[in-house]
Amino acid sequence: MSLSRLLTLLAGLLLAATVSAHSFKLGALELGHPWSRAMPEASPTGAAYLSIKNTGKEADTLLAASTPRADKAELHVHINDNGVMRMREVSGGVAVAAGSEVKFAPGGYHIMLIGLKQPLKAGEHFPLTLKFAKAGTVTVEVQVEKDAPMAMEH
Repeated sequence: MSLSRLLTLLAGLLLAATVSAHSFKLGALELGHPWSRAMPEASPTGAAYLSIKNTGKEADTLLAASTPRADKAELHVHINDNGVMRMREVSGGVAVAAGSEVKFAPGGYHIMLIGLKQPLKAGEHFPLTLKFAKAGTVTVEVQVEKDAPMAMEH
């Protein structure tokens, strides 16, 4: 095998490992591409996004989130209040029906990171712990990106 073919093969394997390493599973829940947008140095807040797919036969609910990168993490949603977009904390958690998917994306559900302990810089990763009513708790790695991934642009 030539060196160029070997390097191409290795690059493909590395890319596949990176892609598969950025999704997580907790029972019947599949957690896809946790990410956050890079924030300016002085920003006290940020947000984390991901998709939650429930492949099971029972509904579950995301109850809470936490991370060592912020003083607190809250489940939030943007709502249209008489033509004005407002952000509200979600009380009672975010339901994920059996056989459905919920997307946390700009302009909708998101995990608000309040009191950032250091700026979110592109290329970094940080842990985010998610607590579900039935599936339990899982810690995912959030990838900080310069811009929203193409699939998440609003």
